[in-house]
Amino acid sequence: MASLNRVVLVGNLTRDPELKFTPAGKPVATFGIAVNRMPYTNDQGERVEGVDFFNVVVYDRQAETTHQYLKKGSGVAIDGRLRYRSWQTDEGQKRSVVEVSAQNVQFLPRGGESPGSGGPPAGPPADEYGGIDVPPIEGGEDYPW
Repeated sequence: MASLNRVVLVGNLTRDPELKFTPAGKPVATFGIAVNRMPYTNDQGERVEGVDFFNVVVYDRQAETTHQYLKKGSGVAIDGRLRYRSWQTDEGQKRSVVEVSAQNVQFLPRGGESPGSGGPPAGPPADEYGGIDVPPIEGGEDYPW
């Protein structure tokens, strides 16, 4: 049976990219993006809009470039795949997260802006991983680079 794991997202950063390095010295950047949902009309005739928040992980040279040039509010197009990680806390609780593993990050202007214009960041900051404590990415078998 064939399978496919691919995601394309266009949105704005909810926080500045954070750059870390694996024990092997490979760069890894993490950041969040907000993506507006397509508005629709519900059964009561009301227009419904919304925003979805996603956590993104970028690797290697693209991680360094992302960290250097993007900031909260920057527009991006992400092409990648979904990645599931699980771990156990020091207290023995099981935790898991699904994040976007970016294979390509395209820099875009924020919605309604021309390239190079300033302006305040878009929307409220998203709480990283819904307020749960996510361990750092260590590299190795879970992240083949």
